Amino acid sequence: MSQNAEEPPALTLVSRPAEGPADGPDDNERRFVDLVGEHRPALLAYAIRLTRGDVGRAEDIVQETFVRAWLRIDRLTPEQGSVGSWLRRVAYNLAVDGHRMRQVRPPEVELQQHDVPMRQDGGDGTEQIVVGMVIRDMLTSIWPEHRAVVEEVYLRDRTVAEAASVLGIPVGTVKSRLFYALRTLRGTAAESGLRAS
Repeated sequence: MSQNAEEPPALTLVSRPAEGPADGPDDNERRFVDLVGEHRPALLAYAIRLTRGDVGRAEDIVQETFVRAWLRIDRLTPEQGSVGSWLRRVAYNLAVDGHRMRQVRPPEVELQQHDVPMRQDGGDGTEQIVVGMVIRDMLTSIWPEHRAVVEEVYLRDRTVAEAASVLGIPVGTVKSRLFYALRTLRGTAAESGLRAS
């Protein structure tokens, strides 16, 4: 079969010129690992002094310094200047910036044990909040007329006669709507996996 003009030309691989080492991802990673191994202990000690002994903040500063070093790894060479000096300068700037930000931001205050309201049963009320949210969602799933009856009788603690008077409907209608509302709510609760206590 002869080659015609519509066929693409054969691909040929072109190698890099041999003048100088290739700076590929593997080379950068190796240089970065070497840089961290060589400079991390001294940089951490320096950062601990900058933060007056706060090791956690010092670790954060060192980590951010090395993130910035990674972004410039191709330019961090002894030929460009002292790598250690550059790392210390970045760490110093990060520490100063962090200090300034803490001065501007209001201080964080931890809650003391006596500041947290406790219930008599030892709970924190979370369960009641969740149950309230579930019930509110369930109430929106029933007809508005039924919901009004449930709210009057169960949420406002009114008798059937009082609910009838407030809603302006007969007592029998209140009983009927209450019956159907509760039946629907029980079905919804069962589908949701809730159980009556």
